[in-house]
Parts: sequence; C-alpha cells; structure tokens
Amino acid sequence: MKSSREMDVKKMKEVIGQTILEILVEDPETIYLDADLMSCIDTRSWAEQNPKRAINCGIAEANMVGIACGLAATGFKPMIHTFGSFASRRCYDQVYLSAGYAQNDITVLGSDPGICAEYNGGTHMPFEDMALYRALPTATVFDIADAIELKFVMKKAVRMKGVKYIRAGRGRMVKIYNEDSKLQIGKGSVLRHGGDAVIIASGIMVAEALEAADLLRKENIEITVVDMFTIKPLDRDCVLKYADLTGAVITAENHNRIGGLYSAVCELLAQELPVPVECVAVEDEFGEVGSLNYLKQRFQLNADHIVRKVRKALDRKISEQKKRC
Repeated sequence: MKSSREMDVKKMKEVIGQTILEILVEDPETIYLDADLMSCIDTRSWAEQNPKRAINCGIAEANMVGIACGLAATGFKPMIHTFGSFASRRCYDQVYLSAGYAQNDITVLGSDPGICAEYNGGTHMPFEDMALYRALPTATVFDIADAIELKFVMKKAVRMKGVKYIRAGRGRMVKIYNEDSKLQIGKGSVLRHGGDAVIIASGIMVAEALEAADLLRKENIEITVVDMFTIKPLDRDCVLKYADLTGAVITAENHNRIGGLYSAVCELLAQELPVPVECVAVEDEFGEVGSLNYLKQRFQLNADHIVRKVRKALDRKISEQKKRC
C-alpha cells in the first residue's frame, strides 16, 4: 500500500550532516568523529577544512569510540557517526567500558538502522542495536521518525550526560512534525487520539502507524498513535495512561521484537497494568538485500500488518472483558 502522506524534500543524510555542522559551530567543545563515512552524510568538505574539530578515524569503529572517550574525559563533547550495525555490534565493548562504565559522555549516531540499510544487506542491517544500548546502564536510546525530530534530538543529546544512542535513516522520510511541534526528551508524542486501542510506534513505523489509524477509522475503529521516540528511558506515564484508557496496546518498530520497544513496553505493563499487547517488529530474523518497499513487505513492517495486529489485540480485549463478566 502506498502512503498518502507527504515525504520530506530533504534526505535524512542531509539533515544529519547539516545538524552536525550547526552543533560544531554553536558549541566549540563538540568534536565530530566518523568511521570513513563523512561522504555519506555530506560532512567531508567541512571536516577537511576544520581538522581540529572533525576526525576521520577510518574503518576502525572500536578505535573511534576509544578516541571519543578520551576526548570526553578531557572535557569535550564527542559526537560519533557510523552505520548502525557498526555503531552497535562492532564497538559495543568499547562503548560499554570506556563510555558507560567509565562515565564518559558520548553521543553515538547510528545511521540506516534496520531495513533502512536496504541494498547494503543483512551484514549492515541492525535489528538488535536498540537491545544492546538498552542493556547499557544509564544509556539514553532514540529512534527517529522524521527530520525535525532528528535535529531536535541531536542538539539536545550532545548536551546530555551519559551514553546517547540515536538511530536514524539516511533517505527521505514522511513528514510527521512541523517547526512549531513541541517535543520533549523522554516523553511520548501523542499524534492522534482514539479510545479503541493505542499504537506505540518509533522510527519509520510512526508513519505506518498513522496510515493504519486512517484505515481503521474507515471501520469506525479509533486509534491513539504515540511516537515513542525515546526508547530508554521509556515514558512510563504515557504507556500506562493509554493502556488504561484503551485496554489494547500495539507496538511497532523497525527492530527485532526482542530487546527493543516491544520489550520495553511489555516489561512495564507486565508489572503495572497487564493488558493485551501485540507487536509489529522483525520476528527474530537476520536482514537481507532489497529496496525499502520490498523489505517492508518482507518483514511485515507496514500499515496493513499493523491493522491486522490491532484487530487481534481488540479480539483479545473483548475476550478478556467477557471472561470478567
């Protein structure tokens, strides 16, 4: 199904590059490090002209993290970029020990998460990056839905304490927000209200969730849609509020169902408010080569599959209500 929503004119890689450069100009304590992917986010020219503020570490991600942590230990605010697979799996031990355990503040930008890696294929397709960073004590984890949200999160994150992991695609994305939108770190953004069920989505799945809500409205099913762009710390109040109001929860993420948004929501609801929960996520699989549209169908990361999961959650809710009567 083709989305009816407006695509952003800019590619996310342009926004990533421009925002990095804005941060560097605004804050002299920020240092940008990259693993030989500056040309992928349009920062190479500025970096070559400002070698004291930007470091190309080559294809050596673990070493890049070590350099970043050394800079952080001396008072700088390092921001590092590489593809999400390398920003998580390849250098995780260095992030865990030299940043997290040693309490050095770094911002890690992992681009092309999940199926956004497209033709780079399964080796470059992280379905487990959020799980890894969620397991790191005190880390903050973001999954980005559009360009405005990306710029907001990047500028806030570089000033925050601890390890911050930001995952964002490099291609064009559906516009979710406008310049006047109010966003807050650690708080879910409620994009639509409805009393039948709540879809808690992140990243590229936010647009799919809104599309699914449009389809369900034609069946007189009204859905709340929440963009949970901060995966950790999870907005507990938001999840509990809409789980209580609707009695049916569906999560949607471009990530393995294990360890990401679905896990975070279920961990909370299992303790505080057990209700039917369904998820749209990668079903514990490896990635593969393909276009974004093909991969959305292949891994069922689309509005049609969200609709099916909403119906399943509603059936479970009705069944539970009958049991209590």
